[in-house]
Amino acid sequence: MYSIMNQFTRNYIDGFMAEVVAKNPGEPEFHQAVREVVESIAPYITENPQLIDQKILERIVEPERIVIFRVPWTDDRGDVHINRGFRVQCNSAIGPYKGGIRFHPSVNLSIMKFLAFEQTFKNALTTLPMGGAKGGSDFNPRGKSDAEVMRFCQSFMTELQRHIGSNTDVPAGDIGVGGREIGYLFGQYKRLRDEFTGTLTGKGLAWGGSLLRPEATGYGLCYFAEQMLATRGESFQGKKVNISGAGNVAQYAAQKAMRLGAKVQTLSDSDGFIYDPEGLNEEKMAFVFELKNIRRGRIKEYVQKYPQAQYFPGERPWKIACDIALPCATQNEIEEADAENIVKGGAICVAEGANMPTTPEAIRIIQGAGLLYSPGKASNAGGVATSGLEMSQNSMRQRWTAEEVDNYLHRIMQDIHSACVKYGKEADGTVNYVKGANLAGFIKVAGAMTDQGLV
Repeated sequence: MYSIMNQFTRNYIDGFMAEVVAKNPGEPEFHQAVREVVESIAPYITENPQLIDQKILERIVEPERIVIFRVPWTDDRGDVHINRGFRVQCNSAIGPYKGGIRFHPSVNLSIMKFLAFEQTFKNALTTLPMGGAKGGSDFNPRGKSDAEVMRFCQSFMTELQRHIGSNTDVPAGDIGVGGREIGYLFGQYKRLRDEFTGTLTGKGLAWGGSLLRPEATGYGLCYFAEQMLATRGESFQGKKVNISGAGNVAQYAAQKAMRLGAKVQTLSDSDGFIYDPEGLNEEKMAFVFELKNIRRGRIKEYVQKYPQAQYFPGERPWKIACDIALPCATQNEIEEADAENIVKGGAICVAEGANMPTTPEAIRIIQGAGLLYSPGKASNAGGVATSGLEMSQNSMRQRWTAEEVDNYLHRIMQDIHSACVKYGKEADGTVNYVKGANLAGFIKVAGAMTDQGLV
């Protein structure tokens, strides 16, 4: 009976994915994200045929709404440029749409759909009432003046404001969208709508933002990894940590890992990575904050300030031996060779700070070697969780202390870990965090969709 059910489940997966690929051609990132979820939850679906009859998964995979629009803007010379804007509103079964805005040349429909799909499950895991969405543009803010970024953001929001609202869709920041961009977007929204609401999160503290929001994704990542390590009697204390990225998530993951007793060895950007064998400290992190957030410089400048460090142009940090790997840059940055290096280097844990930074082939190598491994939808959910807390504060016209927000964040990450253990524990006692995260998120969203009928 078990082998028959296994074959039935495999047939279900193959048939489902064939339809997804046929209906969404040329969207590899979206196919990858859907397959990861489907392979985790298919046994549960085939054991509950009412979910097949109601086509719950087909409805989750098909976004409720996709908006694609033109974004015209002028540079400082007066030349006209045209970019493409997106908002993918994937699922609103458990609350208003919630998800970031990304400004990066790589942005396309496939990436927007994969991120919105992932966001649906991530938001469900937080225990907060938020649906899943994602948006952005192929605009590149790198090298642009503040005035150019402002004009682009105002043009982008002129269209986006028709489709969002505090009870409809609440965007946040993502790659290329930090405090500056959120400020310009919020200002234009307020001007066009003549209302001051919590329609965007990641706002400045003086106008509705939450304490600890910039730190939340990186801190939450470390809180989740801390829970993972504890299942094997381990902690961050004395561990060597490699981090990719040098943006918001990477910066605060590095800060928290150091404060938990780890030695952080690497940071990176799209040009290459730095390796500091002495480890980063608070003084060095202050330099990184100033370099990346104020001067908007490149990570290679770190070695000019701290010559004991090495810079590796055009490479990723995974060839450096470590105990804990925290990928915090972008999707599919850990490939097979990188995973083999991580395993060879003696790592015990890989926790994702970015969205889908590990390829399926690399995941198989990491899990096959018995390492602790968590998908981003679980371990990087601290950012959207704290965005949800910002929404709550805006609704109540209150602002909580940093300690209150941190306590909420810590508890939410513990709850997400508990859900992953509940649904991902295997017969041998190990935890499959991919299975646990996907199944926990799916059960919550599917239950809400069933309750609300065919909509």
